[in-house]
Amino acid sequence: MIYPSIEDLSQDGKHNRYMLVISTAKCARMITDEYVAQREKAERLIANKETDKTLSSLIRQEYRDEKAVKTAINRLVSGEYRIVESTVPDTEKRATVND
Repeated sequence: MIYPSIEDLSQDGKHNRYMLVISTAKCARMITDEYVAQREKAERLIANKETDKTLSSLIRQEYRDEKAVKTAINRLVSGEYRIVESTVPDTEKRATVND
């Protein structure tokens, strides 16, 4: 189980569970994309014989050893990533007239 849980994170009243889940998923996707980019770069270096290091030593430990969701939650809790609510401009407000 990942700590802190979604219940613990949503108790502060700032964010609801839906926002936390979506934010964690987006953050996890960014982490996964970074892992893929680092792995591709490392594989190119090894294939071109530009380094004698192992594949795992060329990829940052947090991307290599932890699950993306756990890393995302840790980053949200630590404040490295933060949830920013998007603001949608108000559409024209329609006045209702009681006749």
